[in-house]
Amino acid sequence: EVQLVESGGGLVQAGGSLRLSCTTSGFTFEDYAIGWFRQAPGKEREIVSCISSWDGNIYYANSVKGRFTISRDNAKKMVYLQMNSLKPEDTAVYYCAAVLAGPTGCGGGMDYWGKGTLVTVSS
Repeated sequence: EVQLVESGGGLVQAGGSLRLSCTTSGFTFEDYAIGWFRQAPGKEREIVSCISSWDGNIYYANSVKGRFTISRDNAKKMVYLQMNSLKPEDTAVYYCAAVLAGPTGCGGGMDYWGKGTLVTVSS
C-alpha cells in the first residue's frame, strides 16, 4: 500500500520557521519526483516546490523562493520542506505528492498524495 504521511505542521508566528517531513512507503521512492503543494482556505491548490528523483533538479514557486528549502533522503524515503521567514500568507494545508520521474516533473498529474498537514502563521 502506498503511503505518504506529512508531519511537522503547526502554529507559528510570522518570521518563524517550521520543518515539514513527508514519510513514504509502498513505492520505489528513488524513481519518483516528490512535490510539496499547499491549499489555503478558499483558494486552489498550488505547487510550492518539487525535487526530482535522480538529477537533483529543484523547483520553487516564486512566492517561497529564498525562504523554503526542499530536500530528500533516498535512504530514509523521506522528503523535507524547511520553511523560514514564514508569512501569514503561507497559511495553508501542505501536501506532499509523488510522481514517477518524467519530463514534466511535478508539473503534470501526481500519482500519489498524502492527506496534508496544517500550517498556520499568525501575524
